[in-house]
Amino acid sequence: MKRLTGKQQSAAQLTIAALMAAVMCVLGPVSVPIGPIPIAMANLVVGLAAWLLGARLAAASVAVYLMLGAVGMPVFAGYGAGAAVLFGPTGGYLIGYLAMALVGGWAVEHTGGRPVLSGLGLAAGVAVSYAFGTAWFIVQMGCTLPYALGVCVVPFIPFDLAKVALASAAGSLLRRRLADAGLLHHN
Repeated sequence: MKRLTGKQQSAAQLTIAALMAAVMCVLGPVSVPIGPIPIAMANLVVGLAAWLLGARLAAASVAVYLMLGAVGMPVFAGYGAGAAVLFGPTGGYLIGYLAMALVGGWAVEHTGGRPVLSGLGLAAGVAVSYAFGTAWFIVQMGCTLPYALGVCVVPFIPFDLAKVALASAAGSLLRRRLADAGLLHHN
């Protein structure tokens, strides 16, 4: 198979970044409401983007997703849209996806995509996202930390750990395949 040049490989990575933003937009509205924060699928795609693209491009994909939602495209959980959702009480968890992409992508880049270490890095990214979203929720709602954790974090830990595991399994495999095809830099 013919190897791609540096410019072609960069174009391929940008294309994958755009595709990841599109998949976030498609899966983002899919959610199961269990309180003020629904179980959403967008963060699964954020984890996959971190695996495939690393910190910078994964964060760029998330930024595109957030901007599309902010301007009114119904891409947030439950087909929510607009700045009111993004900057409302639970918007910190959406903005926290940027931290998840940065921390998780950094871990993948700096561990050479080793599944366990990269998965732990992605889990750390989820924790940073939780911290940001919870702080945002407390400020917006004027509530206590125990209340915010009980409503916005604790119920989601098992689901988010499962999504980290799924993103890590799929991301590790896809990363190897795309790197073998010359479409991604292989660390």
